[in-house]
Amino acid sequence: MVKKIATWIIVPLMILIFILDIISVAYANHLEKNYSVCAETFDYSMGDDRIHFLNTGCSDAILIESNGKFALIDSGEGYYNPRRKIEYTGYTKLVLDYLKKVASDENGKVQLDFILGTHCHYDHIGAFPDIIRFDNIEITKAYLKEYNYDLVRKYESGFWDNDKTYREVLDALDDKGVPVIRDLPQTPFAFGDFIITFYNTETPKELLGNGENAASVGIKIIKGQKSVFLAADITRTCKLEQIIGPLVGDIDLLKIGHHGYYGSSSMSFLSELKPEIAIVTNHTGKIYPNVKWNLTMYSKTPVYSTVNYNGIIASFPDSGDIVLTNNIH
Repeated sequence: MVKKIATWIIVPLMILIFILDIISVAYANHLEKNYSVCAETFDYSMGDDRIHFLNTGCSDAILIESNGKFALIDSGEGYYNPRRKIEYTGYTKLVLDYLKKVASDENGKVQLDFILGTHCHYDHIGAFPDIIRFDNIEITKAYLKEYNYDLVRKYESGFWDNDKTYREVLDALDDKGVPVIRDLPQTPFAFGDFIITFYNTETPKELLGNGENAASVGIKIIKGQKSVFLAADITRTCKLEQIIGPLVGDIDLLKIGHHGYYGSSSMSFLSELKPEIAIVTNHTGKIYPNVKWNLTMYSKTPVYSTVNYNGIIASFPDSGDIVLTNNIH
């Protein structure tokens, strides 16, 4: 009898979730038409204040460009992700090729004013060691918070090798002689025409034990009246959204936290940020149903996928607009 009652409850609930997901997908497709996304030509007709969201699958690699200056936020996955049990190519070559195409000078040299590892998950910093060691890349400084063993959950160190990934990045930086800044800037700083602010530069003690995602550094980028927030792996479940949301305030473009997986982009977080555009570093189809619902049905924000669009550039011309282009690889 208990099994029958459970079946009567679970089956209709699953059907309801399925119907709601179909509705949110249909509305998401409608919202996506709000902005015209054209193929990138790299003619810089929209100026050189740009944020490049690379197509590194369900991992993050974001290049900031302004007035000839470049900075790399996260690196994407490398060749060996400890969480994957099958052979995996990774995105090191793709990121290197993109840097050479977009950021190299006439001698083929790439100068990065800084790199930032938002936190120590492999899908964010796994490709950094090979990128750092690449001969034609020079890095002025690296921002990387101290790894906190008290923050992470046991499976993260035991099975995900967070600490090993962190040490490999430090070893590469040491080999290359790149200064490592563990105490991140507490105040906004200029980067070309952009003003950049780091959030969660020191992980609150009350988040200890909530997992490495709670160490995520958020990045706010402003030009004129337009603003962007790169949410790394910030989620409500690690209790970081609740802290950072009120501090960030209204923005125009959101890089969705945690690739659109469970716990990201809660209604309260979206209420604080009110994004007009969202970019997800993942397949659209992999966004969790509740996250998709929050973004589309609640905040009515169009979502653009780096995978579906084969990479996206957000340009910030002096006219004050945000222009999206795709097919950047």
